[in-house]
Amino acid sequence: MRYPALIDGEQDAYGVVFPDIPGVVAMGHTIDDAMLNAGEALRDYAAEMERDGLPLKTPSALEDVEVPDGSVLTSIRLIHTSHTKPSVRLNLSLDADVADAITSEARRRGMTRKNFIEWMVRYTTQTSG
Repeated sequence: MRYPALIDGEQDAYGVVFPDIPGVVAMGHTIDDAMLNAGEALRDYAAEMERDGLPLKTPSALEDVEVPDGSVLTSIRLIHTSHTKPSVRLNLSLDADVADAITSEARRRGMTRKNFIEWMVRYTTQTSG
């Protein structure tokens, strides 16, 4: 599920709002940071709705969103971390150099490989618009 999002601001001060979900906002120094933070804000919204037993708002079609002057329209994918669904095991065969890069970068960031891969999926899907 992708939610329409409006980005505005300038370098070192970008903001993201969701027209369908008033009050869910994010900031970032770069557009990529703002979009990644918007994905986290969207996940927090979904978690709160799940906790309260409320349905998620249905996203509007992008063509139905009014874009104010100075804003850019994009969409942010909701990658919801459900506490009611079990983890899924994936068996992957990767190129050895790719696997080494995952291990190295995860260590550099102080993350496990699992956490790093989950972070990269969220990052790439949320910053690709």
